[in-house]
Amino acid sequence: MDTPSYEKKITPRATDYSEWYLDIINVAELADYAPVKGCMIIKPYGYALWERVQEVLNIEFKKKGVQNAYFPLLIPEKLLKREKDHVEGFAPEVFMVTHAGGEKLEEPLVVRPTSETIMYEVFSTWIHSYRDLPLLINQWANVLRYEKKTKPFLRTSEFLWQEGHTVHKSIEEADDFARQMLAVYEKFFREYMAIPVVMGTKSESEKFAGAHSTYTCEAMMQDGKALQISTSHNLGDNFARAFNISFTDENNQPAFPFQTSWGLSTRSIGGLIMSHSDDKGLVLPPQMASIQVVIVPIFNTENKEEILNFAEGLKNTLIENDIKVSVDSRDLRPGDKYFTWEKKGVPLRIEVGPKDIANNQVVCARRDTGEKSFVKIEELTSSVKSLLENIQKDLYDRALERRIQKTKSVDSYDEFKFAIEEGNFVLAHIDGTAETEKLIKEETGATIRCIPFDTEEDTGICIKTGKASSRRVLFAKAY
Repeated sequence: MDTPSYEKKITPRATDYSEWYLDIINVAELADYAPVKGCMIIKPYGYALWERVQEVLNIEFKKKGVQNAYFPLLIPEKLLKREKDHVEGFAPEVFMVTHAGGEKLEEPLVVRPTSETIMYEVFSTWIHSYRDLPLLINQWANVLRYEKKTKPFLRTSEFLWQEGHTVHKSIEEADDFARQMLAVYEKFFREYMAIPVVMGTKSESEKFAGAHSTYTCEAMMQDGKALQISTSHNLGDNFARAFNISFTDENNQPAFPFQTSWGLSTRSIGGLIMSHSDDKGLVLPPQMASIQVVIVPIFNTENKEEILNFAEGLKNTLIENDIKVSVDSRDLRPGDKYFTWEKKGVPLRIEVGPKDIANNQVVCARRDTGEKSFVKIEELTSSVKSLLENIQKDLYDRALERRIQKTKSVDSYDEFKFAIEEGNFVLAHIDGTAETEKLIKEETGATIRCIPFDTEEDTGICIKTGKASSRRVLFAKAY
């Protein structure tokens, strides 16, 4: 028999951060290991987080004119090979289907690692005139990429994501749209996941295979490591030329269009877990929680029906005010119920027993701080809304303050190595060469996360080679 959630133990962050992360997923019942190596089963409570991601982003995408579609999971190998840089970037990761129906296939099929190739083959038949542009498509799907070392949500061979793909008349229009979609992600992380991100451009070594340029949202986890939590790519006309996507412009001349792709995956849920959770369990921002408030009725055999009816009345009142509520009516000790919901990260707990009813009040307990307050029944709705708003804001503010405190600007390699080892984001000068970037990674484990949008030109010298540098870039160790 499985151990009840309230009895499951959590490794402290300070003892083993990696085990702590896995324990949080276990005690909060977010996911389980699958029979297939490198894959995971997302449990209902974890999948509710992904449903929230879909719910919010679908609205935001459609505001931009993006339409949802679906393309096949299997891609003819010849399509993947069409774009040289792209196939080289994904070659080590692809899964291949070589047999079906007991027979060897004439041509192997690739299980999609991403859908550029199959989408763009079709786009070439959809686009003929400038009047067909822009084409703005998104799909919600699963993809497979072979991974030797896996960790639930953060890195699995199969994961869920959305991938947007758009086609435009000019590179300027494509670049503008790629940046717009990155801003959509930043807003989502800020307003819903309560995660502050750094937006910027990837270095040449770190950009997406086949892209003209890659833009990224980088989030700091509690251990100071970076998580690439979403990306958006200006693909230039590389794929258009490879897949013969062309259109007739306003002057009746043939032209190649310019494209973008952008995506966010279930990796973002891993980022959500690591951004806010503590040694007691998961901590969820109210805007992401499928249960924002749990009501714990405190009763005995004699008054059980009365207390439960009262709790249901509170629940119905809150639900009528668009608050997501659950009542825990199980025959368990109150403390065991508290531990259950603490581990599952429900933002607010309401305790109600016979004395509370007699005093026309309830007890509200915040998950993030543990702070308790007495709230009059007639003020419950307004107080709960205010508490949830405060929890959402405070989670973001704490995450932002942590990032600010753990972002260091250095001017020497010794300072750089110390700051990286201590678990920080580090702003430093580099000479801009892939060779220097590779050497720094080999020696310190740190990579260029991005060239932040909000850093201005700042001439200096490379921390490693002493050569000229035009601006600082953001380094960190990363997941």
